[in-house]
Amino acid sequence: MGRFVGKMSHRKFEKPRSGSLGFLPRKRCRRHRGKVKSFPKDDRTQKPHFTAFMGYKSGMTHIVRDVDKPGSRLHKKEVVEAVSVIECPPMKVVGFVGYIETPRGLRALTTVWAQHLSTECRRRFYKNWYQSKQKAFTKYSKNYLQNNKMEAEIARAKQYCQVIRAICHTQVQKAKVGQKKAQIMEIQVNGGNVSEKIDFITKMFEQDLPVSAVFAENEMIDIIGVTKGKGIEGVVSRWGVTRLPRKTHRGLRKVACIGAWHPARVQFQVPRAGQAGYHHRTEINKKVYRVGAAANKASAMTEADVTEKGITPMGGFPHYGTVTEDWIMVKGCVVGPKKRVLTLRKSLLPQVSRRALEQISLKFIDTSSKFGHGRFQTSEEKKKYFGVTKKDTLKADA
Repeated sequence: MGRFVGKMSHRKFEKPRSGSLGFLPRKRCRRHRGKVKSFPKDDRTQKPHFTAFMGYKSGMTHIVRDVDKPGSRLHKKEVVEAVSVIECPPMKVVGFVGYIETPRGLRALTTVWAQHLSTECRRRFYKNWYQSKQKAFTKYSKNYLQNNKMEAEIARAKQYCQVIRAICHTQVQKAKVGQKKAQIMEIQVNGGNVSEKIDFITKMFEQDLPVSAVFAENEMIDIIGVTKGKGIEGVVSRWGVTRLPRKTHRGLRKVACIGAWHPARVQFQVPRAGQAGYHHRTEINKKVYRVGAAANKASAMTEADVTEKGITPMGGFPHYGTVTEDWIMVKGCVVGPKKRVLTLRKSLLPQVSRRALEQISLKFIDTSSKFGHGRFQTSEEKKKYFGVTKKDTLKADA
């Protein structure tokens, strides 16, 4: 006799629940920037290196590439894929925090700051910068003039600490997001012993940290950020429950029964209306397709498409503008609206899948206008097609 298979019930009587309970509570995030809850495991055999970075979401475009996947039907065939561009101005290293490992987790032992902090960094320490006396860190910087006071603190960290995290801030005014106050975060430094890590950070005090020093092409990274806010939404949009029949009295985008008489309260699992979006999310395994430099005016050029062009599409990225700093291109979409600050982190997992190990070679990067049906890749191409226009004639006469 075969194994007894129970007859499946009907959806009228039971079905999978609507919406995941793994994301509770669905409320507005307390912080605007993505927080790294855990850093990759330290490997002391490697050289000291940073494990995270911050950038600003610019927009999306598409690329064409050949798939390199032997055995697949797509092998050596062209595919078109959506990609996201994240502008990453260099970050500034302004200090480090030394941690001691205890049975209850990490405990901060000491913090060492650089001698000079920029205005955009010090703005973060004030609620209202222009009404304040702007005296933050003026007394602290004098410690560098006293005999061996900072050296003693650095030596103390080298002697007792096990985990070292660099304090870095974004240069937010280089990215045109309409903000002057920099985002500050701790970035764990992995590789080497504690003394090597501290020397690695202190040499970089007040120096620029480019995104190319943290991430490389073909790498798998994680992106942490806060999603696009939607305000208050009902149960159909927020939880994905089924609408009630058309003739339902008093509305149909509702939950018909929110629970039994007893227990005499509404249980937390029952879908209810409320805040949707602006939630903290971590998306893992995003593949880096290209890391572009600000100085390279032909950063969107490929072997197959030799047109000299930058990554900014014609007319700029909608709701963002022109990318003038270093940038990173990742496959697929990323959380949040344009200009949202995103935290990029090295993967926590060993990347061994074929998808992770595939070498990406881009054939074409689209830079046509994202506002309407873009026909031209560059303004030169457009000018060549239309010839001398009335606008050009008026400009020449003026």
